[in-house]
This record gives sequence, structure tokens and C-alpha cells, in this order.
Amino acid sequence: MIAIINTGCANINSVRFAFERLHTQVDVITDAEQLRGYERAVLPGVGHAKVAMARLINGGWQEAIREYQRPLLGICLGMQLQCEHTAEGDTPCLGIIPGAVDELEVGNLSAPHMGWNTLKITKTHPLTKGVQDDDQVYFVHSFAHGCNQATLATSEYGQTFSAMVAQDNYAGMQFHPERSAKVGARLLQNFIDWRL
Repeated sequence: MIAIINTGCANINSVRFAFERLHTQVDVITDAEQLRGYERAVLPGVGHAKVAMARLINGGWQEAIREYQRPLLGICLGMQLQCEHTAEGDTPCLGIIPGAVDELEVGNLSAPHMGWNTLKITKTHPLTKGVQDDDQVYFVHSFAHGCNQATLATSEYGQTFSAMVAQDNYAGMQFHPERSAKVGARLLQNFIDWRL
């Protein structure tokens, strides 16, 4: 069973419905003590990083997530919060994915980066199984993780950035798999199937 962590900073229902369409049972949890009872967990997030990180700390989630030994997936802001630091609000984050998050350098492109964009797979991993270069997923973000050893896939919008990351039992997707049609469903199924 999958726990969806609800800190009040995400549209929980769209993520829940996406897993239910894959015939996977999910619980939305609001107490950090509940996390240890689940085989895997999802940290979705939208909004401002400083506010979201404060909610994680105040709710006891920071310690619970750092101690979690099973697969945990961060989505959008949830991915960024797993990193070491974000420039959004000059905010220290969970530090479980190496690297920092900075504002996207979009040049003449409009901000935020919103809409469909292509993936480029850079590392073989159970989460990228069945996903091809140029498969498209749906993004909405203004900040992004730079590319480093944790990067599984990249995308480009003004600059190249990490679209997917993983380190140990933690992983993140900058895009919204729950809004990314068949490719998103494939990626969520990969997360369901991921064995450490």
C-alpha cells in the first residue's frame, strides 16, 4: 500500500486517482507517525518551497522522511524539497537527494515552464523502464534541480535540468506524472514495481 503525504501543499486527489487507475490502494496520511507503516510513499507538492518546508518541519515529517527506508517519490515541489537547498526563499531542504535547486534560466521563454516537454534518459534505473527519449510529460515549475550523479532523466527549457532523480530509496519527478497520460502512468507503475 502507498502513503500519500498530505502537508496541505498539493492537489492530493489527482495523485490518488492516478494510482487508483493503476489498481493500487493508497492512503492519504497527515501524521508523520503513520509513515513507517507503508511499503512506499509519495510526497507531492505545489506552492512556495519555504512554506512547504516549514510544514514538513513543524509536522515532524523531516525526520520521518529521512528515516524512511522504503521507496519514496517526490513530485514537482516534493522532488525539490528532497534536495539540499532551494533558491526559492533561500530554503534548506531535506538533503536526501544531492544538489541544489535554482530558478530556471529561461532566457526569452515565458515563465513558469508550463506544458508538455520531452525527456532524455541519462541513466538506466527501474523507474525509467519502458520510457524512451522524447517521451513527453507535463511540467509546471519555475525552479529546477541541476544535473548531477542523481539525475536519471533531463529536460530542457532555457537550460538543461533534472526531470527525474534518484538516490538510494528516494526518487523525484519534476513533472506531474499524474497529468502525463500514458507515459506518466508507466512511470507511476515503475514506482509501484520498484524493489530496492
